[in-house]
Amino acid sequence: MAGDGMLENLKKYHIVLASNSPRRKELLAGLGLPFEVKVLPDIEENYPSDMPVSQIAEYIATEKADAYRPLMADSDLIITADTVVVAGDEVMGKPVDARDARRMLHKLSNCTHQVITGVCLSTVDCRHAFSVVTDVTFKALSNEEIDYYIETYRPFDKAGAYGIQEWIGYIGVTALRGSYFNVMGLPVQRIYSELLKL
Repeated sequence: MAGDGMLENLKKYHIVLASNSPRRKELLAGLGLPFEVKVLPDIEENYPSDMPVSQIAEYIATEKADAYRPLMADSDLIITADTVVVAGDEVMGKPVDARDARRMLHKLSNCTHQVITGVCLSTVDCRHAFSVVTDVTFKALSNEEIDYYIETYRPFDKAGAYGIQEWIGYIGVTALRGSYFNVMGLPVQRIYSELLKL
């Protein structure tokens, strides 16, 4: 285990990443902690329509944590997360199809948007939720670039219809303020800091 002394307190936990995302799995593995991936099917990702956009990802991450609570063993530490992209007044989830993805990318083009990831760390005794925000700026994307990206990478499982670690991020992102890994879907630096406090 990485930093054995630093994370000694985590040895008593069985860490569970409650996410299907290969990116989140890769990022959490980067911390050098042993963990298991466990995913419940069909967890709703709804939120109150009047909720401030800054709270949505954290709310959904907490709702996901609640779904796992009845199944938790005493030693479990469950990590749930949700990522949203906020452009202007629109909260962008995953696109429903290529047309929706195209609309989203046109809206992100030549603008700065926010990527917000909410995380919930849960044990049988406590629950701690937080959000991390990153500002991402795209250059003006051409129709050809947007169409090529959608056809080649099919970003239908990604909030805002893009993955920063893919071609569109290489050619399109001109500025970033905050955590790059947060944009990928898991703010691992903040998670590490919070795990140290457990």
